[in-house]
Amino acid sequence: MDKRLVARNFSRYAHLYDSYADIQRKTAGRLLDCVKGGNFTNILELGCGTGNFTLSLRDKFRDTQIKALDISRKMVEIAEKKLQGGNVEFIVSDAEEIAWPEKFDLVISHACFQWLTDLEKALERCQGMLKENGRIVFSAFGPLTFQELNVTLQSVLKSAPIQADFFLNKEDLKSALGKYFKETQIQETRYEEYFLSLKDLLYKIKYSGIRGSGIGNKKQIGRRILEELEKDYLNRFSRIKATYQIFFCQGRKI
Repeated sequence: MDKRLVARNFSRYAHLYDSYADIQRKTAGRLLDCVKGGNFTNILELGCGTGNFTLSLRDKFRDTQIKALDISRKMVEIAEKKLQGGNVEFIVSDAEEIAWPEKFDLVISHACFQWLTDLEKALERCQGMLKENGRIVFSAFGPLTFQELNVTLQSVLKSAPIQADFFLNKEDLKSALGKYFKETQIQETRYEEYFLSLKDLLYKIKYSGIRGSGIGNKKQIGRRILEELEKDYLNRFSRIKATYQIFFCQGRKI
């Protein structure tokens, strides 16, 4: 995965992100429930985006120091405008390259981990940034996300631009978490979303950043191909729907 392309895609459409990030908003509360009742003096948030989840964190833990980082400078700039001053510090950085002497009570991330290039190394790094008995809590999209679109793309174009390989499967998550954390838990939720047209779904993917590194297939999806894709989609599924598979993961430092 090209991290520069990921950052460029998120930055390019940062100003539209909040209008299209419905799934991220729906799942934010579920992630916050995972830390309900927690007592943290400081928190590190990875992949803060435009700051929506950061705002919820700040409201829940008003006396806690929060460091929130994202690879996209444009995203961070929008987040900073939402949360000026107070107990939140924003940083532009790659979550896989940070190295701070500071230790945290909690490392948390909402819908970011699927864009990391090396899950195990990222979890090892997170473990190293946690205090004794510190916690990691994160959500990530699973490989069944956009399964309907993938089937249609493979049927019509003989390839899948929104590759399921970009998303994390449950067994890999379980294995990697178990190497660096104890008391691990992985819960799964699926959501379905419906669209008036295939074009609306593709816009949603484009502007919400869920595609991450972009469309891998180099073919241009012109009007004729789009019509063919939509016809195939409707024949298979009756409606233009999208499945989102989301894992909620947590553990405690060994």
